[in-house]
Amino acid sequence: MILYGAPNPAPNPRRVRIFLAEKGIELPETPVNFMKREHKSEEHRARNSLGQVPTLVLDDGTAISETVAICRYLDETNPGSPLFGTTPTERALVDMWIRRIEFVIMSPVSMYWRHAHRLTAALIEQHKDFGESNRAHYANGLKWLDGELAAKPFVAGETYTMADICALSTVDFAAWIGLPIPDEFANVKAWHARVTARPSSQA
Repeated sequence: MILYGAPNPAPNPRRVRIFLAEKGIELPETPVNFMKREHKSEEHRARNSLGQVPTLVLDDGTAISETVAICRYLDETNPGSPLFGTTPTERALVDMWIRRIEFVIMSPVSMYWRHAHRLTAALIEQHKDFGESNRAHYANGLKWLDGELAAKPFVAGETYTMADICALSTVDFAAWIGLPIPDEFANVKAWHARVTARPSSQA
């Protein structure tokens, strides 16, 4: 297998690296240079037609993209310490929380990054008012998550799962682009401290 990715602060490749560290899977990352636009090259688009990373290429040539799909494949082929739940109910709840994190938390961060941040200004046509409006959407998302974390230590419940990995990579990237966790969201900050204390967070 070959895992194509990119270094921090890119949040999606980091998700897979955190997952691998949690599972204890040794799978080196083959870097794709964003600055040289290697992710948009013909060679990489043959692996991932959207020109994105991460992408996992299996030994038979099958290419799997999208972080959750990659991690689910690795979870099922390396069943020890499952990060997607162990029962049908747990798996459904983890999937539910991953989707919620992606829509409620990650989406406004992504829109702010694309339309309001100076580093993307040269890459796409920005709509700055729309981009800036996502500050409030992100804050509202964190407020909602803060309430959800009031009675549980991790995003999907009592156990650290892929949902926490998705959330951690998102809020850390948000902080990097200028959207830190406000102090008023004490439950989110406590959760962030817990998951950051795990060795895998350094991936």
